[in-house]
Amino acid sequence: MKIAIGSDKSGFPVKEAVKAWLAENNIEFDDLGTVDMNEVHPYYQVASEVAPKIQDGSYEKAILICGTGAGMSVVANKFKGVYAVACEGIYAAKMARAINNANVLCMGGWIVGPEMAIEMVRAFLNTAWCQDLEDWRAVNMHKFAAQVAAIEDEIYGA
Repeated sequence: MKIAIGSDKSGFPVKEAVKAWLAENNIEFDDLGTVDMNEVHPYYQVASEVAPKIQDGSYEKAILICGTGAGMSVVANKFKGVYAVACEGIYAAKMARAINNANVLCMGGWIVGPEMAIEMVRAFLNTAWCQDLEDWRAVNMHKFAAQVAAIEDEIYGA
């Protein structure tokens, strides 16, 4: 699995820690955000660059980090088929995958420290959609995903 990662200035220190963890664990990634604090990219620019690459399948998942995670999430979710969730804890990151089939984890560099961010990324990347859910709940999740896809088709066209 190859993932995209990106941050603005506020998320830069956390992103660098996550990148080091990804590299240590042989997880292939591309940094599509701020890579030099002298050339800072704003959150909306980073999210707008990453989200289309989730849409077209260049990346299966992405990690976006700004001040709170909210800005990245708002922008990334403007793109059909991109399911970005701003999370502040490990359980939320895991359940965003298991229940919502999120493909973009957004975090806040002002909210979570590097160690927490790494644990959140680990949970996000190691959780499959419907993993550990009761059968009835997994069936519902598939129905709900189809309904969300129908809403997207109505808004964006098929």
